[in-house]
Amino acid sequence: MGLRQRLLVASGLVLACTVATACSEGDPVTAERGGPGAKVETIGLMVQDLSNPFFQSMANGVQAAAEKIGATVNVQDGRQDLGAQNEQIDAFIQQQIDVLLINAVDSDGIGPAVDRAKEAGIRVVAVDVAARGAEAQVTLDNTAAGNLACTYLADQIGGAGDILLINGTPISSVQDRVTGCKQALQNYPQISIVAEQNGDNGRAEALTIATDMLTAHPDVKGIFGINDPTALGATLAAQQAGIGGLVIVGVDASPEAVAELQKPDSMFEATAAQDPNTQGAIALEMAQKLFAGEQLEEQSVLVPTEMITRENLAQYKGWQ
Repeated sequence: MGLRQRLLVASGLVLACTVATACSEGDPVTAERGGPGAKVETIGLMVQDLSNPFFQSMANGVQAAAEKIGATVNVQDGRQDLGAQNEQIDAFIQQQIDVLLINAVDSDGIGPAVDRAKEAGIRVVAVDVAARGAEAQVTLDNTAAGNLACTYLADQIGGAGDILLINGTPISSVQDRVTGCKQALQNYPQISIVAEQNGDNGRAEALTIATDMLTAHPDVKGIFGINDPTALGATLAAQQAGIGGLVIVGVDASPEAVAELQKPDSMFEATAAQDPNTQGAIALEMAQKLFAGEQLEEQSVLVPTEMITRENLAQYKGWQ
């Protein structure tokens, strides 16, 4: 059975648990798990959107790390829905999993559900984005990613001109990227963000938003999208509007972004790399230590980033 099949089977188990009487009314949930020398046996991984290759790569990293310790992984797709993630956490509590790795769709809104999981004895580690109440977290240095991306954008447009910023959902990674971008642009007083609008982190919504923004501001020189799907949606919007010569940058260095960078005439010119596979593996390592009663050297780990452009694309290894 392949990885995706295993993930889908595992996903079905949680859904079954949410509707089965035995899960809701069976053995009482206990908070007495873990301790010195304890080994993790069951892992819950919750991601924002499993159809996004970024989160599939994250799942791959967790699965590979879990196999090394003989643990099982149950992956749940949050579908960008806070309510769904709340229900998934409650199902995990009933299943009495050992550790929960959570990629929240809403960093603050998931807090009460995280608290319920901890009260049930589950050790919780946030991955890629912060989650209120999580005991530890591993994320990309998103502020640096936004800073690098917008510094590159600013330099490519000659340090002057109007640009657009397509924002995203209320999660820490997105907010940090925007903060980093705006910090970078403080060094370029002749650059102005003439429009900023929130999307849903996806390509289709970004296409619609960017089309409207470009209609109102056809003379901009560049666009910063908070992730690659957003930036690629903006690229398509510019193409469809017949606008050329823009510099468009994103964050992720996803397979789709790599393919776009391989097109010499694309206006999508650069992306700040993420490593979801490594983030997932590190998050599980941190959760293991917490479950075994060990102290973490760091409660928050930042994975470094770098800009991927056409110039260094050949050296980029990509997601695993």
